[in-house]
Amino acid sequence: MAKEEPPSISKDLQELQRKLSLLIESIQNNSEVVALLKSPVGQYLDRHPFVALTLLVFAAMSAVPVGFFLLLVVLTFLVAFVGVILLEGLIISVGGLSLLCVLCGLGFVSLIISGTIIVSYMVVSSLVNYWFSPRSFTQQNSSGDCQLAMKSTDLEGLYQE
Repeated sequence: MAKEEPPSISKDLQELQRKLSLLIESIQNNSEVVALLKSPVGQYLDRHPFVALTLLVFAAMSAVPVGFFLLLVVLTFLVAFVGVILLEGLIISVGGLSLLCVLCGLGFVSLIISGTIIVSYMVVSSLVNYWFSPRSFTQQNSSGDCQLAMKSTDLEGLYQE
């Protein structure tokens, strides 16, 4: 059995090597990779494989922290956005309730003031009518010597005839 395992491992390695060579070929034939390799940066990295490997390792290792940072930024933005909406909703609700209370209070005060004005008007008009009624003038004039009382009695006599 020990002799059978090495040929299967070598077949698996050959299959893996074939798949990797196909992957490398497809990457090298990609138009964007060809354009990068023809650029000055690509030519520099082609001449300095250690720098290229260092950049590749750096990019691979920094992907996770950069991803976490971007996730944190997006989550912070969403939380701030929702928080602002909730805070704005709370402020508008409290302001609306305050406005409703103030307007109800003003309505009650205006009812009291208009009721007071109407009652005052009725009292004042009743007093004015009582003090300056036509009966009080005729009663005052009949007891005194006033020509107005005499003229009114003369007019009454004219109407009776």
